[in-house]
Amino acid sequence: MDDAFRTANRLRMSAFLSGCDEAEFRAVQEYCNLSASNLSKNVAALEELGYLAVRKGHVGKVPRTWLALTEQGRKALADHLAALQEIAATAARHA
Repeated sequence: MDDAFRTANRLRMSAFLSGCDEAEFRAVQEYCNLSASNLSKNVAALEELGYLAVRKGHVGKVPRTWLALTEQGRKALADHLAALQEIAATAARHA
């Protein structure tokens, strides 16, 4: 299990981003029901690990930020989910 995904917010963000090439900051914020500040803190933590890439640009004159899982982040998420599935399978076998 990967400590980077120990919080539900980081796991939810990463799962959402795993379904697309990249997503606009606001879309991730709304999907995850997070404040901009909370999302920014989690983005910074995942970016520091190399799991998330941040791209800044403009749409017209409006600044925008896009988020994307890196290949390293996709692998880390897949490994984490596999570990969770193994835990669940073990629990089911012993139930």
